[in-house]
Amino acid sequence: MSRVSANSSPSRLVSMASIVRAYTLPILLFAGAMFYQLFLIPNAFPPSHYDVLQIESYSSVEKVKEAYDKLESKWNSAVEVFDIHEFLKIRYAYELLTNPLWKRDYDIFGIDEQLHIVESASKRYAGKHISELDFPLLQAPSGSIDHSSKVITASDFQYIFPDAKPWLIQLYSSGSERCAQFSKSWNKIASLLDVFANIGMVELGEKELAIYLADRRSTGKPFFRNGIPSLVAIPAGCRSSKCIIRFDGELTVDTVTNWFATTVLALPQINYYSRESLVPNFLGKTSLHKVKVIFFSNSGERAAPFIRQAAKDYWASASFAFILWREEESSYWWGAFGVESAPAIVFLKDPGVKPVVHHGSVNNSFFLNLMENNKQQELPQLRSVTSMELGCDPHGYSRAGYDTVTWYCAIAVGRPSLELNKMRETMCRVQETLSKHSQVDASSENQSLAPAVDAFKRRRLTFAWLDGEKQKDYCQFYLGQAASEHTCGQRRGVTDIPRLFVIRYLRNSSAVDLRTEEKTKWKSLLVQDLINDSDQTGQFVAGYKGEDDVSQITHWLANIISDGDSRDLPFFTLRTPKLVPDDTEPIWSMSAQNIPLQNLKQSVLGVLSGLSAYREDPRVGPFLLLGALISLGTIWLRRSQQVQSPELNQPSFNQPSDSNQPSQPSSMDERKQKPSDRVRRRPNKKPPPSMTDLEPSDAYQMPLSDSESE
Repeated sequence: MSRVSANSSPSRLVSMASIVRAYTLPILLFAGAMFYQLFLIPNAFPPSHYDVLQIESYSSVEKVKEAYDKLESKWNSAVEVFDIHEFLKIRYAYELLTNPLWKRDYDIFGIDEQLHIVESASKRYAGKHISELDFPLLQAPSGSIDHSSKVITASDFQYIFPDAKPWLIQLYSSGSERCAQFSKSWNKIASLLDVFANIGMVELGEKELAIYLADRRSTGKPFFRNGIPSLVAIPAGCRSSKCIIRFDGELTVDTVTNWFATTVLALPQINYYSRESLVPNFLGKTSLHKVKVIFFSNSGERAAPFIRQAAKDYWASASFAFILWREEESSYWWGAFGVESAPAIVFLKDPGVKPVVHHGSVNNSFFLNLMENNKQQELPQLRSVTSMELGCDPHGYSRAGYDTVTWYCAIAVGRPSLELNKMRETMCRVQETLSKHSQVDASSENQSLAPAVDAFKRRRLTFAWLDGEKQKDYCQFYLGQAASEHTCGQRRGVTDIPRLFVIRYLRNSSAVDLRTEEKTKWKSLLVQDLINDSDQTGQFVAGYKGEDDVSQITHWLANIISDGDSRDLPFFTLRTPKLVPDDTEPIWSMSAQNIPLQNLKQSVLGVLSGLSAYREDPRVGPFLLLGALISLGTIWLRRSQQVQSPELNQPSFNQPSDSNQPSQPSSMDERKQKPSDRVRRRPNKKPPPSMTDLEPSDAYQMPLSDSESE
């Protein structure tokens, strides 16, 4: 017997553990229902200020005063001793409900932004008599609310939804201290967003409009999640309340403008970089043809909306970054970019070109002028989108005009490397030299440069650089297979040799006229495509083999242009390889410019705040309890069925077993055998020819009568 009891104890523990695991869901639902009903619901519905005064909710101011006078007479009679904390609650309710603005905000929206005064006053007046208290407890707003923004009424609201510009609206109360303190920040937000959005204000006195813009509890009562002031945004083209976006965050200028610019305007975010991460994460990952625009900020605030709009408009030619200015790093930034203090803006262009630095804050118009003047590099990159503009395309025309017969394109080509950067720096100095000579009168010392100076001045000479690694076919076409080994294509060794060559374009006027005539004569799209694909200019290529010297390159260019303009040089009209198109670079995939579909942080906060609204729903507790009961009954019924089914299959140990009886199957699988299994178990015997061929087991020989013997 002892052995049986020892084995039964562990098995009993195992069965209890399995039961607890099986009923985990109903236990959790029941615990949640009890916690909700006993703790959350009482805290979500505390006694109102009308309950403190022992009157009905939404009573008039006169009834509030009468109730307070009755309670005050009890205090003065000294018949009953009042707790100081209870008295302060009564006094607070009296002062709140006798102020028309505070009572209106409390009755409709539940706004009670000075409730903390009761706790602080209870600590300050602890142990004192009622006569020693200072009244009033509540203070009126210390400042006035600036109404420089448009104040929207119910009659104006119908014109807001079809507006082409988005709206940012502040819901405020004239009796709110928080609204008065937020007034200065609101004016700054309005000035930052003035170009991109309409700014308006709605006073809670506009009851119907305020209720329409407010959020709703599960019970249908309007409220503001974070009190007032409350901000809502109406996107452009919004025509219903479903598309209204409510701000749920800290009421600061930086947070509000970032929320509106990201969520409503879909403007790119500009990242901050440190001294250590600027080179590898920004300068090293930005496209080589882009101008780098770096902002130095002394506050750490995010980019203003007009800067983010410029980042979106100029993303094809410029990349933007922010750096937080620190005094201990001032010497480094002075040596790197020439920045003395913040705020400042730095434009980084070609290698070797001095950065353009602007100190001081900027507004929208001034910054756009800076961008227009510095959006291009001094030596532009020859790409598929710039070849026609630069005049370095055999299908196009010179920048000097359609009547120009000959023009030139000087191209520095090579793999991206330090050697190519030096060549680009040299070409920038060549441009600078020709530009200086074109601004002064011709003299004896620069007569040899006159052809190049004149061509550069008349826009017949263009300078550009080419990425030989990416534009392999284009590079090898002009340099040849032998000369392009260390210049074009993928890098195979440590040697990179940039090269310089000049293309002289000769416009064939007869071919152009024939092209125009044939396009008007034939309507076949295939023929027109073949005509468009053919080169319309003759080309002559000259490569530079001298030293990397500005003076030598300048004189060499002058000689090439002089010969090209005066002599009938040979040319070719072979089909030129097309430039490899630039990779699509969407704004949201760039390292320094990121446009998320929606601000993730705001989305998470919005979901959490939406769930918190159901915390005060009295229906949640009963629903949890109902779910616990349903799951409990379902699990009990399922387990009871599983316990009964094995008992039906167990053999009876009280009855003697008959060896002659066939044994019963021990499981449901054995009782329900498939027909195919039964057929497979039949003996491999041929069936009898007829039923009479087999002798039954109980058959016997019947004796026959002997008629002959009788």
